[in-house]
Amino acid sequence: MSDAISICINGRLFDLSEPQVMGILNLTPDSFYVDSRMQTEAQITARVRQIIEEGATMIDVGAYSSRPNAEHIGADEEMRRLADGLRVVRREYPDAVVSVDTFRAEVAEFCVRDYGVNIINDISGGDMDENMFATVARLNIPYVLMHMQGTPQNMQAAPHYENLIEEVFLYLAERVRRLRALGVKDIILDPGFGFGKTLEHNYQLLSVMEELRIFELPVLVGISRKSMITQLLGISSENALNGTTVLNTIALLKGAHILRVHDVRQAMEAVRIVQQLKMEHIKL
Repeated sequence: MSDAISICINGRLFDLSEPQVMGILNLTPDSFYVDSRMQTEAQITARVRQIIEEGATMIDVGAYSSRPNAEHIGADEEMRRLADGLRVVRREYPDAVVSVDTFRAEVAEFCVRDYGVNIINDISGGDMDENMFATVARLNIPYVLMHMQGTPQNMQAAPHYENLIEEVFLYLAERVRRLRALGVKDIILDPGFGFGKTLEHNYQLLSVMEELRIFELPVLVGISRKSMITQLLGISSENALNGTTVLNTIALLKGAHILRVHDVRQAMEAVRIVQQLKMEHIKL
């Protein structure tokens, strides 16, 4: 795959030839990483400013906790939470590239219509709302297609695959085909680390992640402070920054175009180091 890759944001090409960092704005009260929970307007404002000032070019706003066994909330509550956050984002940075983390078509439409959201990030790959693909096609915005086995409520009960890599790739390929048939132009792939996968599954998937280049689509990786770090090292998510940076660096070396992270500054440093390494390799 050529290094030249981009997505269309509001009629303009957004270059992903150099990896970009997407900062997480978490509006849920029960996220797995306690320090990421932003509830008050002051907290949200400070977090939005931090994300941009530390160098992220995208903000991913989420209001539905997707941690294992998370409480299921309705669309109205999800939209209420999102409105609180998106109002602040658009006030502070009107031109920011904003992604919304939702699996609901009606929530996606609300966010694009009322707050000019630029990207829909769907953890369910369209499986939790049959209207999502058609809605994204009609809205004509980029779509993050993620692999997940099961739902947030049951995905870690007993993840099982006959052939992990084959099943993940076929899952993505079938949905890319359906999205293309509906006219969706900009698709971003997310292999779904931590979603319906054991510790071993996550590392198996990461070990061959460069094979996703066969799709010739940008790849988003979200491994920030996840259980594939904490379980392996026997630490809490609060102590998982070093492990996150290690895995983000590996993901970049294996072709990640977007890092979705809690810790923007450290991710930006990883991007700079990997890009410098690649530049020096080209010179040889």
